Amino acid sequence: MIAIPNYISAEEYLDIERQSPIRHEYRRGLAYAMAGGTDNHDRITFNFLKLIDNHLGDPSSCRFYSGNVKVNYRDEFYYYPDAFVTCDPRDRDDRYIKRYPKLIAEVLSSSTQAFDVGEKFDDYQRLNALEEYVLISQETQRVECRCRTSANTWETIVYEAGDRVALKSIGLAFAISELYRGLDG
Repeated sequence: MIAIPNYISAEEYLDIERQSPIRHEYRRGLAYAMAGGTDNHDRITFNFLKLIDNHLGDPSSCRFYSGNVKVNYRDEFYYYPDAFVTCDPRDRDDRYIKRYPKLIAEVLSSSTQAFDVGEKFDDYQRLNALEEYVLISQETQRVECRCRTSANTWETIVYEAGDRVALKSIGLAFAISELYRGLDG
């Protein structure tokens, strides 16, 4: 991730973002242009969202979003997760920014993996509503689920080829192979 090298306020970021044809994430005064993803990244995200959609059904008090809607904590960060679910009615007030996700997923790429696994997770932990953080590998059938416990610590469960993934936060279980359907190479 490459930052625009000068500090901007969250308000300035939001003004710029509304007018920009390129999406940017914001973290503590720096804006980061988002690079395009691979076809496999896109397909994994689609498969994940399809599984969630089929599970939640209609009607549902929960909503799910792809990487076009921001998740925010105060004025500290504005991120575009690859996928997330919110069931909090307060998240229906703003069509562009959500603040109470219960599940967030990131499809890992070589350019963002270290950040997604480390600092971004540190930031996401500030979201009190967040129950589960899901990291999905593009390179191999591997899903890491980090779940918040009742003691406000995080438990990690890793799923690999042949396993069934269990998303506790939304009560969804599926074969890991479903995430990787239709991938090239």
